[in-house]
Amino acid sequence: MAPDAPLPPGSVIGILGGGQLGRMLAMAAAEMGFRVHVFAPPGDNPATDVAHASTLAAWDDFAALDAFAAAVDAITYEFENIPVATAEFLASRKPLRPGVRALAVAQDRLNEKTLAQDLGIAVPLFRPVDAAAELAEARTFVGHTGRPAILKTRRLGYDGKGQAVIRSDADAAAAWPAIGGVPAILEEMIPFTREISVLVARGADGTVRVFDVPENRHRHGILDTSTVPAAVTPGLARRAEAIGRRIAEELGYVGLLAVELFVEGEGDDAKLLFNEIAPRVHNSGHWTTDACLVSQFEQHIRAVAGWPLGDPRRHSDVVMTNLIGADIDAWPALAAEPGARLHLYGKAESRPGRKMGHVNRIRPRSG
Repeated sequence: MAPDAPLPPGSVIGILGGGQLGRMLAMAAAEMGFRVHVFAPPGDNPATDVAHASTLAAWDDFAALDAFAAAVDAITYEFENIPVATAEFLASRKPLRPGVRALAVAQDRLNEKTLAQDLGIAVPLFRPVDAAAELAEARTFVGHTGRPAILKTRRLGYDGKGQAVIRSDADAAAAWPAIGGVPAILEEMIPFTREISVLVARGADGTVRVFDVPENRHRHGILDTSTVPAAVTPGLARRAEAIGRRIAEELGYVGLLAVELFVEGEGDDAKLLFNEIAPRVHNSGHWTTDACLVSQFEQHIRAVAGWPLGDPRRHSDVVMTNLIGADIDAWPALAAEPGARLHLYGKAESRPGRKMGHVNRIRPRSG
């Protein structure tokens, strides 16, 4: 088979990471006739329940990684906190999609903001902060607008973790130890009207397809709901999609890319500001499974396998709601609710703040 030829059904796709995103990718791959081999550190890995094979080993176990690479035909990942050295090792052996550069950029908030800025995409004011002594100067720059600031770890922060809001000198004194005294980025807090995300897929041949823009609301720093259609104008949605396309092209991306944006204002003239990217399928795209002919998971697998991308058009309106921690206890009522489609992740333990599943509430498309 030629190196760039589409993978035939029966091929094995390797997935780095064993969480719920890997689980849903594996299920989509199975529907397309592929087998999946999951590589993840030991732990609660719900993706292994639905995979053809799994390897449970550390990210720096290069003997296990070598055997994994030999057993698969292409490799992808379901979250971005995989060591770059691991990705480089595997990319030298089998096609890795998305590539190493996208992973390296998404792992560091400073890299993300710098990439967007270099592409001419508006970003909140920001400054790197590598030591407590640098925070005062960064506050002077970021805070001259009079807006509060937020200190975020450059790496490993998600779902509101690794962040501290600064509104006063007392907040500033507490912020650095609160985030663990690690390299960070200080950015202005945007008085946004709403948050949206762009779900853009780019195929191995460079073809790009974009899903409708969802509007996202968070609760305690974790995504609560994604609603489609978003309350934005068609013109603003097109501008958002153009941002997603620009970033995907710059990264030479292959797969599903999520780009999170703040909307400041209303109408076609509202301001769009870059927040961050996720080089993978995304929580704000879970609605696509039930409201589109082709889900974000199938679209990603199509790209990884070198297949043509599917039609991302939406056939229904939808509200996706995350089930966090004890929310899963309502599963009997959710399973019986008309118009609701329940998705549970098969995790062994429910904990506060842990994503246990989601529900898509579907209704006829309004426009």
